[in-house]
Amino acid sequence: MTPAARYGAAIEILDAINTGTPAEQQLTRWARGARYAGSKDRAAVRDIVFDVLRRRASSAFLGGGDTGRALVLGLLRGQGADLDAVFTGQGHAPSPLEPSEHISSALSDAPRDVQQDLPEWVLSALDADHGDDATGIAQALRDRAPVGLRANLRHGTREDLTTTLKALGHNAIPHDAAPGALVLPSGTRGLHLTEAYLSGLFELQDPGSQGLVARCPAQPNTRILDYCAGGGGKALALADAYDLDITAHDADPKRMKDLPERARRAGVSVQIAEQVPSDAQFDGIICDVPCSGSGAWRRAPEARWRSTPEQVQSLCTTQAQIVDDCVPMLAPGGWLAYMTCSLFAAENADQAAAILARHPHLRTEATWSTTPLNGTDGFYLHVFRAAS
Repeated sequence: MTPAARYGAAIEILDAINTGTPAEQQLTRWARGARYAGSKDRAAVRDIVFDVLRRRASSAFLGGGDTGRALVLGLLRGQGADLDAVFTGQGHAPSPLEPSEHISSALSDAPRDVQQDLPEWVLSALDADHGDDATGIAQALRDRAPVGLRANLRHGTREDLTTTLKALGHNAIPHDAAPGALVLPSGTRGLHLTEAYLSGLFELQDPGSQGLVARCPAQPNTRILDYCAGGGGKALALADAYDLDITAHDADPKRMKDLPERARRAGVSVQIAEQVPSDAQFDGIICDVPCSGSGAWRRAPEARWRSTPEQVQSLCTTQAQIVDDCVPMLAPGGWLAYMTCSLFAAENADQAAAILARHPHLRTEATWSTTPLNGTDGFYLHVFRAAS
């Protein structure tokens, strides 16, 4: 595919997304039907679509509409690209621009929510919860996220992995969020196909997520439950750092389907439990609860346009119920780590305060948070300690 043809494909995909089809689903559908598109073409089209979704409001403003064509036009205009080189009408490229499409207002004339590419209610929440950092966070969410790696320290040091990656042509930079954290430029691909990954030298994991685990007060030879394990990244990180008896559980066990193989490669042991007995006792419990995911909206950009205050409130109810279900399983003197990938205080500090009010035998041991301004996704951690 020519570069212009890739934009033509992105326009078709965006039009389908506009009908309500999730982006991932539509990209998969297009890739299956586009036998002519190579791996680089598919990756490039995906990047275009996600770039538009991150900047949907500003792209619509600059492109004069919300059709796939207008959104791509607005994205390119915002990037200062040569529009005539894309809208050529040759082959599978978009047709040439109409005279009316050459007219555009300056983005500086747009409302703040358009300039920041976030719904107004989200901006209001960021203002209230992050003060002077709100604008910077909003701007960071408009860009692609870097790629994060976690060195499996049982297989070598972070410096060893950096050297290995450099030999493969990747310049990985250490991140201070956790001992094994590394970051690579956004758009880095194919790492999961390298021998370094297949032999268990690293996991793909955002430094902020690693930072949550690094601040859990885990101790060797203790019983740990990762209650909302998802893919199991945090359980693997804990198992790599300590000699622990770790049990991973998730409401959707399919999310953990590749966890045994990843644990084998990493040289660690993680038990998988589809059900956790209500009378079980653990020395530490990780509650990485379902949340808005606002801290990771760079990676799942369409979520910002589909989320509502009502959905966040519903998630807060679910979060509270999960913690309340886990507290009885906490052994005397044990710890519970409440975690989110959210930027909203309603899911973070406000939720933690409510937990303390409901469970007076818990006390705060530690808190930590990070945002995209720190080169990570947005995360929140509150560690509670039970009375002995």
